[in-house]
Amino acid sequence: MPSVRKCSRTGCLEPAVATLTYAYSDSTAVVGPLATASEPHSYDLCEEHALRLTVPKGWEVVRHEGDFSAPEPSSDELTALAEAVREAGRSDRPAPQAEPDGPSGRRGHLRVLPGRG
Repeated sequence: MPSVRKCSRTGCLEPAVATLTYAYSDSTAVVGPLATASEPHSYDLCEEHALRLTVPKGWEVVRHEGDFSAPEPSSDELTALAEAVREAGRSDRPAPQAEPDGPSGRRGHLRVLPGRG
């Protein structure tokens, strides 16, 4: 029997029906249908917390319209957006390699050091 995922909010024991993912670069919080698998950078929410979520001033909330009760596979745009945000936030993806600018190897406030090997 599969275990029921619980709401990520502290002290809440309600079953999760939605997944919250942040797109920090866009100052956006996406509340969509419950993801098929729990992700480390996403938060499972019960219906009450999914509907009452607020974000800091200047941020936007993109929220699934409709019931959160039964997660079903969907190809609508909001689900695709939520999946894309989850994918972008995954920590197991390799980081892009930066090219050094000029002989100093400086890029803004970071320095690119030659690798050993």
